[in-house]
Amino acid sequence: MRASKGVAVVTGAGRGLGAATARELGRRGYHVIVNYRSNAATARAVVDDIHANGGTATSFAADVCAETEVAALVEAVMTEHGRIDVLVCNANTVTPNFVPLASLAWEDFIGKVTGELAGAFFITKSVLGVMRHGGRIVYISSTAADYVGSGRTSHGTAKSALTTFGGHVAAEAAPLGIAVNTVSPGAVMTEASADRISGDRLKMVTDNSILGRVMQPDDVATVIGLLTDQGMSAVTGAVLRVDAGFGVLVGGPSS
Repeated sequence: MRASKGVAVVTGAGRGLGAATARELGRRGYHVIVNYRSNAATARAVVDDIHANGGTATSFAADVCAETEVAALVEAVMTEHGRIDVLVCNANTVTPNFVPLASLAWEDFIGKVTGELAGAFFITKSVLGVMRHGGRIVYISSTAADYVGSGRTSHGTAKSALTTFGGHVAAEAAPLGIAVNTVSPGAVMTEASADRISGDRLKMVTDNSILGRVMQPDDVATVIGLLTDQGMSAVTGAVLRVDAGFGVLVGGPSS
């Protein structure tokens, strides 16, 4: 089966939101490049799921914080397919240390910030050189960029920087006919977040969500998929909050 819409690269697509996004884009007719850093088995499972649902996909190992590995990824995709139509920057390159500032080491803080930006910088720069008119780039930020709170200093600062980066890329990509947007999810229940979204915190999130529940990866992946539609070309440089209405009632942080 041949993909009808072109080629989509999703970074960090072996699990969680990245995996859900890869599956969504596969359903939408893209050939999906399931990028992963080290867990080949989970990436292979995502590829198999896409195939089982009538789509096409391949997996590719690359650390998106390493410029040479990113170059190899983009070169391989262009050699095989001759195009990249969608890029979703989702990879969680550095797990933040959720501790108060007094306990936060500079190395942990700057590591999270630079890791977050490196994961978007190298692949964006490389893909912009080959992406055609009508291309789409989506960055995955977080509502942590909007709210302050104890323990979120490195995570919130990193996501704020990524959101700002996305706006600058949107301005540079506009003359190329490429739309660039940022999706800013609230609390999403994934393998990586399950230990933090439990007990009292889970109750707080659900009690203060208009929908009365915590989000699942598919909730966010659907929005990402919509942003790849050609009819969405006028939406660029936007930051779309996807948080199940959390904060509308009380104005508090959700991630």
